[in-house]
Amino acid sequence: MLTLTLEQQSWAHRVPVGRKLLVLFGATLFLFPVVSLPILSACLAVVAALYLSVGFVALKAGLAMARPIAFVCAIILAYQLFIGDVLAGVGIVLKILAMVGFANFVTMTSRLSDMMDVTMRLLSPFERFGVNTRAVALAFALVMRFTPVLILKGAALTEAWRARSGARAKWHVTIPLVLLALDDAEHVAQALRARGGMGQNGDTPWNET
Repeated sequence: MLTLTLEQQSWAHRVPVGRKLLVLFGATLFLFPVVSLPILSACLAVVAALYLSVGFVALKAGLAMARPIAFVCAIILAYQLFIGDVLAGVGIVLKILAMVGFANFVTMTSRLSDMMDVTMRLLSPFERFGVNTRAVALAFALVMRFTPVLILKGAALTEAWRARSGARAKWHVTIPLVLLALDDAEHVAQALRARGGMGQNGDTPWNET
């Protein structure tokens, strides 16, 4: 599976993951109520500057990771244009790009194992209620690992449909993509069971049947 972490080391990689997630949480709370276009534009410029501070490779990767939300942004702009409030639509799009861009930056400059450790520490108070924090952290990691994989597989299915039919794929690739995701999930589950699972105190949280 692919990783979202940049191999190229930088100053951002040396910042503890917990601090980066805390800043991300604070930035999200700050941006959520903001409607000023100059402020939102400045925030997006700051995010772009963060990528550039790591290098053009990071900026290119960040743009590639933001590509899947372009369709959503286009729908938002079209709707706001239809109701006659384009400026509000631009503000929403800027806000989405800034939030997603910053979140991707944190992910790209953090090791997955470190993010799992932070997740387990945050969930540690729930262990007294029987919550398997290792399993939750694993699920969190798998979601992050599978996201770029599914994006690439979706793009491959779209290109295959276009090559065979000459038309642009829309809903036609949905079922094949879901089946591929389920197949990947089954293979990962089997691999985890073969290695003893992620249970606490040596127990396996999955049914072996």
